[in-house]
Amino acid sequence: MEISHQSLLLLFNLSLSLLAAFSVSGSSATERKPYIVYMGALSGAGAGAVSAAAHQSLLSTVLGSERLARDSTIHNYGRSFNGFVARLFPHEARILSEKEGVVSVFPNNMRKLHTTRSWDFLGMHEKMKRKPKVESNMIIGLLDTGISMDCPSFKDEGYGPPPAKWRGECSNASDFSGCNNKVIGARYYDLEHQPRVAGEDTILSPTDTDGHGTHTASTAAGIAVKNASLYGVGKGTARGGMPLARISMYKVCWFTGCSDMNLLAGFDDAIADGVDVISVSIGGTVRPFFEDPIAIGAFHAMRKGIPVSCSAGNDGPFEATVQNVAPWLMTVGATGLDREFRSQVKFGNGITATGVSVNTFSLRKKMYPLTSGTIASNSSTAYWGNASACDWASLIPEEVKGKIVYCMGNRGQDFNIRDLGGIGTIMSLDEPTDIAYTFVIPATFVTSKEGRKIDKYINSTKNAQAVIYKSKAFKIAAPFVGSFSSRGPQLISTTILKPDIVAPGLDILAGYSKLAPISGDPDDERFSHFNLLTGTSMACPHVAAAAAYVKSFHPNWSPAAIKSALMTTAKTLKIQQKDGPLGSGSGQLNPKTAVHPGLIYDIDTGGYIRFLCKEGYNSTTISLLTGGKKKYKCSDFKPALGSDGLNYPSMHLQIKDPTATFSAVFYRTVTSVGYGACAYNATVKSTEGLYVRVIPSKLSFQKAHQQKTFKVVLKGKPRESRIQTAFLEWSDSKHKVRSPILVYRKAI
Repeated sequence: MEISHQSLLLLFNLSLSLLAAFSVSGSSATERKPYIVYMGALSGAGAGAVSAAAHQSLLSTVLGSERLARDSTIHNYGRSFNGFVARLFPHEARILSEKEGVVSVFPNNMRKLHTTRSWDFLGMHEKMKRKPKVESNMIIGLLDTGISMDCPSFKDEGYGPPPAKWRGECSNASDFSGCNNKVIGARYYDLEHQPRVAGEDTILSPTDTDGHGTHTASTAAGIAVKNASLYGVGKGTARGGMPLARISMYKVCWFTGCSDMNLLAGFDDAIADGVDVISVSIGGTVRPFFEDPIAIGAFHAMRKGIPVSCSAGNDGPFEATVQNVAPWLMTVGATGLDREFRSQVKFGNGITATGVSVNTFSLRKKMYPLTSGTIASNSSTAYWGNASACDWASLIPEEVKGKIVYCMGNRGQDFNIRDLGGIGTIMSLDEPTDIAYTFVIPATFVTSKEGRKIDKYINSTKNAQAVIYKSKAFKIAAPFVGSFSSRGPQLISTTILKPDIVAPGLDILAGYSKLAPISGDPDDERFSHFNLLTGTSMACPHVAAAAAYVKSFHPNWSPAAIKSALMTTAKTLKIQQKDGPLGSGSGQLNPKTAVHPGLIYDIDTGGYIRFLCKEGYNSTTISLLTGGKKKYKCSDFKPALGSDGLNYPSMHLQIKDPTATFSAVFYRTVTSVGYGACAYNATVKSTEGLYVRVIPSKLSFQKAHQQKTFKVVLKGKPRESRIQTAFLEWSDSKHKVRSPILVYRKAI
């Protein structure tokens, strides 16, 4: 999800959801549950209609009854790939997984969302070079929470009819105002028809009741809206990276989350509808590629020439938390912009403190009474929690009402203080934070050092006072990897470096739904067409738009070529963090330069198949993935060479034994996409102890589109450092084609 202060309430909401689920569903041992049966590629034109009958026939062989098979079927996939969803017992799923023609059978799980100036910061200014006619025919598809059509970012003045290639549709649901020539497609998926929790999401339509989908859609392709802000905070022009492009929204997420079956249905339609790029700011537990709906959907999108951008997850700074790790999709981490929102606090003794927050409130009085959780503690009776941290039920309401309260830590104190009648809260943190939460009352974070000064002031007088001012933007050094952005290494394919790239994801101003309070709290009465959100969810549509931008100049490039262009032209992060290489991939997105990358590392379907064969996938699976009349098997493809077996723009090695020496070889082929003859020389910058040799170190091209192959040899000895890095750069004086190299040693 995006990082919002409402996250602190999710545990409570989740517990309610689980209680409701238990009361409705009963025991899993006595009731069938939804399973996804994935069967690979379609066998030919018009296969969708045939597939539904074939699915029912296959299912009846397991369930023993055609009627039960029909009643158990929830949904058939058949527009872009082959599969279905059915309610099964675990033993039935196991039997079905062994049937001929089945790639995988896996339970339907719930996934979660990973949730202005950002485009200027990336160098994509409003007046930069574009191809208007081509861009207006580009369609960006988003799998998300829906879209709010009354948001100014989606006005269609000056737009012609949808492109002729468009094969999608717009829902005619009664609660949806309909599409226009900007938002040309909108569908919703509620395949399981789950009962809603506490009245949430009663709108069965593409309408966005959360705000997340509206935010990501406007980040990718919203028109320019001047003087946009969140109650005056972050004021400026809000626009998408591809403001002339069209949008198609596939609502796959609801209050309870984003189910696997809905995600696959969204992919199935988006690919067939004719979108050019797909953005997915959703993630979940990392699973094998063909038990992962996002990896499956992205694989079939890749085969149709559609790049897919996915968020890396918000579980940083912990290692090995990166999600969406399939090599055929773009995995996006989040960075900070060169601005930070802070709120100043002024105290009765004249001192001031400044902390990170998005505070939209303007207090009317010059000063308010100030107290602390310790002083307002409910010490006369037993209570739950820590009073100094202002935990729930630990404070006396009369001691809080009408006051600003100083609290230690970050435990959602703004909700507690509001419910007790407090005016605002100041929270001290042991560690600095880069996340500016939107609080439900005037509030801000301060450092523990400032917190001690505040506590000393409160205890030095009987008339302590303070006032919290509205947030303002401050200039800071950037970019840097967000503390929350998930880090590698990934655990599925240990020779593929993830995330691939990073893009702005902190305090991103973009469109929002006025059906959702800006803080996400149902009791919050603030609503806005724009909001400041943080998360890898916000970074993902930046890369989707950048991919569409490159594709507008190179419509025949493969998804891998576009990905390579974005990765090899990315900028090195200015702020060097200790764990930065595990979270930054190739570096900061640089769309303007990516249009002319010089060289590209291309991969076709055959390249990915060879990689999958090397990873251990069998010929039966390969045959189903490729589809068609001819049944391919691993022996039909040349063996994948090198340590990773893939022509990837980055190089990665994980060493299980940190005390061992190592050596590895990576084989790469680059294609010249410049003009005419050229020659590139290789240079390598590496950390101490990492030996890198490039053979040959010079590549000469006589014409455009010519290919050259080289290899990279890595060697190293045991070292104390668990992470060693290098950058390989090919340069012809006009272009710099950079590839990160990362060696990761597991801890003893």
